[in-house]
Amino acid sequence: MQKMILVDPEKCTGCRTCELVCSVKNEGVANPALSRVRIIRFDAVVLDVPMLCQQCASAPCILVCPTRAISRDDDLGVVKINYDRCIGCKMCLAVCPFGGMSFNPWANRVIKCDLCGGDPLCVKFCETKALQYVEVSAVNLLKKREAAQKLSELVRKFEELAPV
Repeated sequence: MQKMILVDPEKCTGCRTCELVCSVKNEGVANPALSRVRIIRFDAVVLDVPMLCQQCASAPCILVCPTRAISRDDDLGVVKINYDRCIGCKMCLAVCPFGGMSFNPWANRVIKCDLCGGDPLCVKFCETKALQYVEVSAVNLLKKREAAQKLSELVRKFEELAPV
């Protein structure tokens, strides 16, 4: 059965351990800028939110890739990148609605969560269990939607406190 990373922003302490273990595993260096998971901090509402690829069912990054470097692995349920085909055009970054893709300027390629091949280290190292690797189900998708709704409400509150 396919699995996904479920994020609970209310449990995240902003320790950023997930960013470090991700960058070490995938890039060989402890550099949060090279992580596939990003902690977005909302200071005004005291909230840290782990953001990563949501492995969208209708992934816009797949549709926009001019070289077809991005595809779905149906066995794992993960959207993956073929780096032999990626030209670093960043079109996928532009269309990702969740900011789940990043760019490694030293390697001139996009980077995103690939669920560590089915064994995500960020989840293993998350002390507070803000990140959980769970089987995809209607209940988990509902939880994911509820978390997105809560985050949306918090962002609106933040905008009211600090208008742009």
